[in-house]
Amino acid sequence: MRIALVGSPNSGKTTLFNALTGLRQKVANYPGVTVDHAEGKLQVDESSIELIDIPGLYSLKSLSPDEDVARSIFFGEAEGIQRPDAILIVADATTLERSLQLVGEILAEGRPAILAVTMIDEMKARKGVVNIGELRRALGIQVIGIVGNKGIGIDDLKHALANPKPWIHKVAKIPETTKGRFEWADRIYKKAVVSPENKNTLTDKIDKFVLHPVLGIFIFAMIMFTFFQVIFVVAAPIQEFFEWMVLRFGVFVKTILPAGLFSKLIVEGLIAGVGGVVVFIPQIALLMAMVAIMEATGYMARAAFLIDRVMGWAGLEGRSFISLLSSFACAIPGIMAARAIPDPKSRLATIMVAPFMTCSARLPVYGLLIGAFIPSTYVFGFLSLQALVLFALYLLGAIAALVAGLIFKRGLLRGATFPFYMELPPYRRPSAKNLYHRVGKGVWAFTRKAGTVILVASVLLWGLLNFPQVEKDSGLNQVEQSYAADIGQAIEPVLKPIGFDWKIGIGLIASLAAREVIVSTMAQIYRFEGKEDDIVGLGKRLQQAKRKDGSPAYPLPTVFSLLVFFVFALQCVSTLAIIRRETASWKWPAIAFSYMLFVAYVASFITYRVSSWWIS
Repeated sequence: MRIALVGSPNSGKTTLFNALTGLRQKVANYPGVTVDHAEGKLQVDESSIELIDIPGLYSLKSLSPDEDVARSIFFGEAEGIQRPDAILIVADATTLERSLQLVGEILAEGRPAILAVTMIDEMKARKGVVNIGELRRALGIQVIGIVGNKGIGIDDLKHALANPKPWIHKVAKIPETTKGRFEWADRIYKKAVVSPENKNTLTDKIDKFVLHPVLGIFIFAMIMFTFFQVIFVVAAPIQEFFEWMVLRFGVFVKTILPAGLFSKLIVEGLIAGVGGVVVFIPQIALLMAMVAIMEATGYMARAAFLIDRVMGWAGLEGRSFISLLSSFACAIPGIMAARAIPDPKSRLATIMVAPFMTCSARLPVYGLLIGAFIPSTYVFGFLSLQALVLFALYLLGAIAALVAGLIFKRGLLRGATFPFYMELPPYRRPSAKNLYHRVGKGVWAFTRKAGTVILVASVLLWGLLNFPQVEKDSGLNQVEQSYAADIGQAIEPVLKPIGFDWKIGIGLIASLAAREVIVSTMAQIYRFEGKEDDIVGLGKRLQQAKRKDGSPAYPLPTVFSLLVFFVFALQCVSTLAIIRRETASWKWPAIAFSYMLFVAYVASFITYRVSSWWIS
């Protein structure tokens, strides 16, 4: 038995899917979160049921790629996916008036169906009533009231799903025309639902401030600013503890292993390389937590509504903002979320600018350089200077995305945009369990990358830095005589105008696999190994690093230039691969990589020259 969950975005569909299957699909309060189908199993007594969670849609007439996915699965047109035997329709009790139109469309197809009405508790809190019995009689199918996040009605629904024979009793005749279906839905709604008495809910009261065209933007700016204050101020002590642990572990391993190449590989290659990135887990966790809270409370949808005007200036729309804000965690899900954008040109423009948004992979680079070279002081006594710099880098990436979007939409991807429509859900208290799973999933993904991509890159870099071997009594520096040095010195003439030496050049090449790899590269080059009598972290190593002429290896103009380079450059093979998949062409990833590299070089050149002049 295969049953598809069908409903509009933000109807509680994925929450219900998780409650039935025990899986942990991402849940948020805006369309575009579910961009592909998910499958799970439900075992009730001796019945085994396959559930399919498909993207939300407002009508069976699809407008966007994510709705195409939903429609193709519904009608059995999706390649490699069997047509569902029955449909579990999911509708939000608080927006049932709009959802009944989709219910009518589905029932008109004559498929076995059952209706789950979610968020009954919210309707009751607003002093509204959904008469489940009357709704069942009017539709002619089983109707079950659900509170998905509290488990209410779940057992009744499971048993109903396991016994599909009585699903269809006497379905009312559904009008063929759209106008007729709306009139039909209106009649059923008036018969089965008592609208809330108090329209001026707490959500409405909060929205008077949050959605205000001026005050709302100020509130949004304050929320985002607090976002970055927390990342640096709260995470810094935890990060220092992680760094101390990695250093001590390196010392311990060095003392128990016999001296030789294997010991150097483990301590200088693996522990220094991977450990140099792992120490940023506290900051990554806080970033994930704050994004998850914005999504779970319902604020993310408000932010999209507020920023829609700004996005419109760039030729984009509110749905693009959701895609771009999702890219703060990682550009890959952000690019995939662009499937919710109906207009193909706006969708492609969003994909092409999403990598400018500061993803979590940039955070270790920013954290290392800001922590090492920006003083840990406070402006006005309470604003962290380091957090202000981090905020400026995030803002710079966002501005770059908007400007690039404007250029694409006024040139190569010129065209009109579709109207922007989005449900504004009521504010909800975030579920601690869901937040735990969301943050855990994000941190695990980061850790998994550290244990795979970064680990492999660290081993390769260690090999390039340690071969060919230099005799100990030769007086030559191993790193400067290595294959890595040959590669770095070959590209150094191109990098000198932006303030980079060959060592940074090695890191830039290595970071094409993943941006964080530059941290592990620097850790190996500057021997982030933690000697018994000198437990010094990577930041201190960079501060103390000297060039051959005795000048600092990282003067402030070079640091600023490197930060700006990472704001703009597309250094992520995985992102290029996902652009290829979403556009079905290598043309667009090639364009994205090339134009962002050009912008990064020019911006770094200007930054280096201006800051050198200013400091001198």
